[in-house]
Amino acid sequence: MKQKPIEDRFHNARNDPSLVVIEGFHPLKHAVRFGAELLEVVSRNLKELAALQAEYAPDIANAIDGRVAAIPDEVFARLGPVPPPTGVMAIARRPNVDLTKLLADLKPAPVILLENPRNLFNIGAAVRAAAAAGAAGVVNTGNLDPWKPAALTSGVGLQFAMPVAQSDDLPKCDRPLVAVDLGGETLPDFHLPDRALLAFGTERQGLSQELLDLADYRVSIPMENGVSSLNLACSVAVILYHWKMGQ
Repeated sequence: MKQKPIEDRFHNARNDPSLVVIEGFHPLKHAVRFGAELLEVVSRNLKELAALQAEYAPDIANAIDGRVAAIPDEVFARLGPVPPPTGVMAIARRPNVDLTKLLADLKPAPVILLENPRNLFNIGAAVRAAAAAGAAGVVNTGNLDPWKPAALTSGVGLQFAMPVAQSDDLPKCDRPLVAVDLGGETLPDFHLPDRALLAFGTERQGLSQELLDLADYRVSIPMENGVSSLNLACSVAVILYHWKMGQ
């Protein structure tokens, strides 16, 4: 069978729930490090890509050497809305995440719950903070997909480093539900329980009343007078590093 044109392959991958499009070298670097199944990698300049690899990720050489196809600039520019400046893109298989298994994990690390976030870049940055701090995984609710290219870009591909799952609503599990909320106990005085499900809302509305009513604990991040909220990823990082430093 004749292969579809490359523009069609990348366009179709963006709309295929079993695939992800990786835009840029740094998301690709982490995807490779954490075992992504790459189906196609393209670059507009193989020498520039080799220089990036030598400087930032010599450890992935064996995984991508000989697998990158060189394509003209004008073709590369048609593969996405905003071509990444590092000049490389890829299509990978989206990992299957067993949400039930993730939530049932008995290790003490918390799982991050993002309730209906409204910005893909914030989702990706929250995933990046969660991966850096050693969270067990991230669960995202709402209609934004944490595996979309924008989220992968801001998450620098660290969705591949741990389970990142989409859920239609608040998942049911035996983990203690900890709501990060302005009305909660102040963070320095709070000890996060093992296996916590740490719930974060949007900057504007915060968490839903339904989730707050179900929470086992509420905790707040101290802020200066007049400051009403933090960026989602900042909040995730603050809470997780409080947990990490208390281990």
